[in-house]
Parts: sequence; structure tokens; C-alpha cells
Amino acid sequence: MSARKSAEPSPESIARSERQRLAAEEGARAIADVERRAIDVRKNMARLRGLREAKEAAEQAAEADVRASLPAPAPKKRMRKLPR
Repeated sequence: MSARKSAEPSPESIARSERQRLAAEEGARAIADVERRAIDVRKNMARLRGLREAKEAAEQAAEADVRASLPAPAPKKRMRKLPR
């Protein structure tokens, strides 16, 4: 008729459940590692962005100083067009 399951798990089912447990633990460690690396990458990007923005601001200030120290260009003379 109907076969009843035994109270004791078979060796195959024990091995399968052990593999599943190990895979779940490894997956959790991998996800934590990926998240930690992502945080590190975002921190580094923020640091580099700050350095780049500071460098660009210094370059703009230096360029403004150079422009201020140069004499103003002389206005160009207007040329009359000759009739044809």
C-alpha cells in the first residue's frame, strides 16, 4: 500500500542537508564580502571626487588670477565695408 517514511533520515538526505547548510553559509559570506567591497569602493570614489574637485577649484582660481593680471585686450578697429 503506502510506504511510510522512517523516523531516521537516510545518509543521502543527511549529506544533502549538510551541503545545503554549507552552501547557505558560503553564500552569506560571499554577499557580506561583496557588500563590504562595495562600501570600500564608494568610500574611495568619494575621496577621489573630493581630490578632483579641490584640484579643479585650485586650477580655476589660478586661471582667474592669470586673467586678472593680463592687460585688457585693445578694442578692435571697425573696418568699413567698401561698396562694390
